[in-house]
Amino acid sequence: MLRAIYPGSFDPVTYGHLDIIRRAAAVSDELIVGVLNNKAKIPLFSVEERVKMLCKATEDLGNVRIIPFEGLLIDFAKQMDAKVIVRGLRAITDFEYELQMAQTNRKLNEEVETLFMTTSLEYSYLSSTTVKEVASFGGDISQFVPEFVAKEVTEKIKEKRRV
Repeated sequence: MLRAIYPGSFDPVTYGHLDIIRRAAAVSDELIVGVLNNKAKIPLFSVEERVKMLCKATEDLGNVRIIPFEGLLIDFAKQMDAKVIVRGLRAITDFEYELQMAQTNRKLNEEVETLFMTTSLEYSYLSSTTVKEVASFGGDISQFVPEFVAKEVTEKIKEKRRV
């Protein structure tokens, strides 16, 4: 059985993320979407909220599990008994960083491979940061994220402004 991990912060999940999830799920027996709790960043959504959104967005994919993690990705891969890490590439600028991470992970555990998937052209510009920025200025993000995620983002931004 080929078990793969697609890690990320998914803050929030975008159509670009979902594109990679669907395609990676199609080429693996089981895909674990690892939701990173990165203590170095201040996310818009909690890990629990991000997991919940991803579960809803992928509920039609029977071989996808959403699991939060923190620490080294390679340790999470070992814990999950995954042999493949899936990484999405939007542009050449992503490649240098992702290659460095893949080589580091390979050095830490040579049994785990990294598979790079290029994002579909229609999402090559898209990032969670862009979504949050557009939303923070009142822009329409419905073309970037599922409708329920757009509502969550809008509400969360309003909530944070009230605080």
